[in-house]
Amino acid sequence: MIKENLDMVQNHIASAASKAGRKAEEVTLIAVSKTKPVSMIEEAYACGCRDFGENKVQELCEKYEVLPKDIRWHLIGHLQRNKVKYVVDKAYLIHSVDSLRLAEEIRKEAEKKQVHVNILIEVNMAGEESKFGVSPDEVENLVREVAKFPNIHIQGLMTIAPVVEKPEDNAVHFANLRQLSVDITKKNIDNVNMNVLSMGMTGDYEQAVKDGATCVRVGTGIFGER
Repeated sequence: MIKENLDMVQNHIASAASKAGRKAEEVTLIAVSKTKPVSMIEEAYACGCRDFGENKVQELCEKYEVLPKDIRWHLIGHLQRNKVKYVVDKAYLIHSVDSLRLAEEIRKEAEKKQVHVNILIEVNMAGEESKFGVSPDEVENLVREVAKFPNIHIQGLMTIAPVVEKPEDNAVHFANLRQLSVDITKKNIDNVNMNVLSMGMTGDYEQAVKDGATCVRVGTGIFGER
């Protein structure tokens, strides 16, 4: 089942990219493996998948210990400051940095472990009270502050769009996040890249690809319902 699902999702990504005049290789598929057993991750790994997304630090760390070391682990869930020390040397990319206090904690723990940490700034594009993330008008200030930390490297932006019936309803949020990344790129801030746009999930990843996503986070579409 997982192989068929992966093939289908990758075909959908390729089709959406083609419609937008993009190459499928520009989009990284992150298999969201939260709550899924190691055996299912191994199955996806055997199909060539190397990018996996976890919501919880403890679950990421447990899987990190028992699975192949060439897996790129993406922390996509909310990160509490007291959990930072466990994950700074294990996550390939932390998608959910949404405050200066969290970034300061990452800097502190990264210095202790003598590692460099790649992060994305999480933006609450739709202004939903139930979601984490900074508001769009706060992004540049946060980027400028975090960019001063030499062992943290901002690679782009991430958003979790609203749950909608029609994927195209989220096009405005995806397009606005892309524009935000373009605007920040033009500022030429040291230690800041805007190469990564992490947006789109099982229900709307094709729309996200059309709107410029470089990472899509697909769980149910690969592993089935939780």
